Amino acid sequence: MIKVLEPGLLMTLQDFGRFGYLSKGLTRGGPADENAFLWANKLLDNRFDAAQLEITLGGATLQFEQPTQFAITGAEVPLTLDEQPLAVWQNYQAKAGQVLKVGMAKHGLRAYLAVAGGFSAEPQWGSVATVMREKIGGPQQDGSPVQAGQTLSAPRAGRFVSRRVSWKYQPDYSKTPTLGLLPGNQYDQFPTSVRENFCFHDYTVDSSSNRMGVRLKGQALNYEGKGIVSEGINIGSVQVPPNGEPIIMMCDRQTLGGYPKLGTISPLDISRLAQCRPGDKVRFSRVEIDQVQQQLARYYRFFDVQLACQND
Repeated sequence: MIKVLEPGLLMTLQDFGRFGYLSKGLTRGGPADENAFLWANKLLDNRFDAAQLEITLGGATLQFEQPTQFAITGAEVPLTLDEQPLAVWQNYQAKAGQVLKVGMAKHGLRAYLAVAGGFSAEPQWGSVATVMREKIGGPQQDGSPVQAGQTLSAPRAGRFVSRRVSWKYQPDYSKTPTLGLLPGNQYDQFPTSVRENFCFHDYTVDSSSNRMGVRLKGQALNYEGKGIVSEGINIGSVQVPPNGEPIIMMCDRQTLGGYPKLGTISPLDISRLAQCRPGDKVRFSRVEIDQVQQQLARYYRFFDVQLACQND
């Protein structure tokens, strides 16, 4: 058991997401930063989809009520266990009564706290993932964030083996990311100048961004095609509203959208985008689907992600 003394700005319970229900209007949810989530579970020998806490910006305090193995990945946050400093991208063992403090992130936006065996909650539609807009998932099955005073169920610690993610696999959140763009079926309806210049401009993450979508400020994209009927939208879709400033759909996106789409961000780059804070810059580079599919297949094999979970 783990007691939440202070959840910080936003703390939600997330597993790998809710699959197979887009036709019913339920989005996937799950971790905004899939990469950090998968590494946290791997550090603890968990299943790839074991539930974790997603902590936005930091400022959280938790107390372990029993011996517990845990790991934290993602945003560069100061960590202490009973005032002793710890590092992210490693696993640790806590004793009963010890207090973990997660400070405010220096770089990046979201940290992931995993425990050996995963956090327990009653699933809804096959998942415990919290989607606040849809009011489903989470510890109370109502889509609400984790609150101060809540106690979360977690297994007792077993045999401990110390592990750390190699530096070469730890993202540098202080650098401007380049996001791969896969052109979509409306790509050719944008002017040639837009298609040619999109990858030569930096965009700035807007303060209204959230788990539904990342809004970007910068060079406006003009669309010259006909209006489209609302259609299904995938995570990473680059929607272009009438003001021309793109919105990239994230894990809590709505399931349908009627704005034209320039394309889709490579699934391998969505995690990096999820760590961008308001004011951060991003840039784009066109990529080919065959290359992305091969890279994604290798990536999911490494983390033992089941193929059935790649369809939403």
